Amino acid sequence: MKKLSKKQYIVRETKNLIGITFGSLLVAVGYAWFLMPYKMSPGGVAGIAQIINYYFKIPYGLSMIILNVPLFIISFIFIGKAFGTKSIYGMLASSFLTDLVSLQNLARMGWIDLSQHTYFYHNRVIYAYLPPEDLILSAITGSVLLGLGLGLIFRFRGSTGGTDIPVALIKQKAGLSIGTGYYLVESGIILFVAIMFKDPRILIWGYINLFITTKVTDLTSEGLPYIKGVYVISPKVEEIKQEIFEELDRGVTFLKARSGYTNKDIDILFCVLNRRQVGQLTDIVKDTDPDAFMIVTDVYDVMGYGFRSRNLDLSE
Repeated sequence: MKKLSKKQYIVRETKNLIGITFGSLLVAVGYAWFLMPYKMSPGGVAGIAQIINYYFKIPYGLSMIILNVPLFIISFIFIGKAFGTKSIYGMLASSFLTDLVSLQNLARMGWIDLSQHTYFYHNRVIYAYLPPEDLILSAITGSVLLGLGLGLIFRFRGSTGGTDIPVALIKQKAGLSIGTGYYLVESGIILFVAIMFKDPRILIWGYINLFITTKVTDLTSEGLPYIKGVYVISPKVEEIKQEIFEELDRGVTFLKARSGYTNKDIDILFCVLNRRQVGQLTDIVKDTDPDAFMIVTDVYDVMGYGFRSRNLDLSE
């Protein structure tokens, strides 16, 4: 693999951090202005943070950090260093910004008039961007912003931690697919929040928001299906293959073909991977062969090593 110069590496990582920061800002606005005031967070660590805030008055962002720290420790113990520096940064940035851009905090800084965003909802005072009569609009707007933010964070090689970690653990230990793992974890959290607040409507709002957020996240991170199939045409497919083995821990298949332009036999590399790894693979291909031809396609159903399995093995 062609080694990046120090300048190229700094430029790339700076772009990634800027992208993660902007995505974290969108996540924070979606949470703080639209979803959390009405207890409509679509599962995740933010859903549990609502309970902590309600009972202990700890700010949402700080609650998210408190919950994420043990999750990251668990990931390092049981999963390994699957969640790197940019994931930790994404978690801290989104949590910190959730408290920073809260309407109460913006009012303290003199940026807004809090009286215009103060409402009485279910026998309590709340601070939300939109009034209770616009509850549906708040749910949609917050979910779209959350999805856009998460999509950008994933696109720039980051993560917010949270449910990514227990999902990875479920996948590793139970052999379930990533999609199934996410729905199990998120459903459990949404149900738990509804029980704690004794409000069955939270179940409905939670699933509506989860659906919208998931779809927008997929769209923003470039790819509606979670799994992608990638074709690479290059004279350096052997080098690219080795980098995929080492960096992505994915298998590859070589397809024999004939170039229509040169009329020579060529090898086409085919690899199936999850959407969050497409950016990493793009970097590998570009760094190894800037002139490589790369095709990314949607894959809707995959079974085999590293993906969906029909067997549930609980012995490991």
